[in-house]
Amino acid sequence: MPKLTAEQVQEKLKSLADWKLINGEIVREVSFNDFLSAMDFVNQVAGSAEAAGHHPDIDIRYNKVRLALISHDAGGLTSRDFDLAAVIDNILAKGKRR
Repeated sequence: MPKLTAEQVQEKLKSLADWKLINGEIVREVSFNDFLSAMDFVNQVAGSAEAAGHHPDIDIRYNKVRLALISHDAGGLTSRDFDLAAVIDNILAKGKRR
């Protein structure tokens, strides 16, 4: 999958309001009511990521989850990253979070 240009990245970010471009990755941080809720969310992301064959970097700190997406094999961001970000947003829209 081809790496996106800086202009393409900025355009795609417009549809992902809660994601930020940080150090070449798209990043989203989410807070939950407790650790178990955070882990439930991470497990849902894991299933979707595995199905997509594309895996985010995930950092869990009690009730806070940080997700970072980049296509390492392409050397930058690709459509695959934005597609998985949209799936993650849908998981969050259906779930409970604070």
